[in-house]
Amino acid sequence: MLDSLYIAATGMQAQQLNVDTISNNLANVNTAGLKRSRVAFQDVLYRELGRDSALLGAPAAARFGAGVAVADTTRVFEDGELKKSEGPLDLAIRGQGFFEVRRADGTLAYTRSGALQVTRERLLATTEGHVLTPELQVPEEATGVVVDAGGRVSARVPGESAPVEIGRLELARFVNPSALTALGGNLFAPSERSGDALYGRPGAEGFGTLTQGFLESSNVKLVEELIGLVLAQRAFEVNARAVQASDELLGLVNNLRR
Repeated sequence: MLDSLYIAATGMQAQQLNVDTISNNLANVNTAGLKRSRVAFQDVLYRELGRDSALLGAPAAARFGAGVAVADTTRVFEDGELKKSEGPLDLAIRGQGFFEVRRADGTLAYTRSGALQVTRERLLATTEGHVLTPELQVPEEATGVVVDAGGRVSARVPGESAPVEIGRLELARFVNPSALTALGGNLFAPSERSGDALYGRPGAEGFGTLTQGFLESSNVKLVEELIGLVLAQRAFEVNARAVQASDELLGLVNNLRR
């Protein structure tokens, strides 16, 4: 009888994490470049009933489970919708790939958010100040920056009829991007399961292209998330009712001698 209490409790805990994950997706529906998270569940710890029990009615022993556990929380790296922005340095990746950036502590991280700026050192960086790698320095006299689909970066310089090339952007991709570790701030770090970063130019085989003047929207789909939220809430309620039913049965057992 007590087993049902613990089994239902695992269901409530799992659905609570599911609701938390969906809530985070909905809260970040307008975060540029965000990839929604998804919770995967698995059943756990099957136990065997006594083989000699007459209740079984068969020579094979019956087995019953002990609840549910969260197998993993992964990111879904589907492309988000591209939206035109007002930023002249905004870049969107169409297809696979990440921008590689160097954080303040010197470590490398990866992001899909292409909202860029020029730092005091005239380097291209994200709006949070993380410098893109390889580093590209914009001339002080430049009046604008042009980035083509293949990652070629050029600067408009007074006295030059055509933009002057200052370098090329590279993209990084992973064999298993869903296993990347989220660092916050739209940044990710590689893990053992994601594998090391593979580098290539935008437009090369396996890599996406760049679009200037656009930002990639979050890939959160409101309708799907709201439906998932309703289902998670109902699953939580069902498990709570199982706890209530088990409690009522325990109450009957306790009152047998009265």
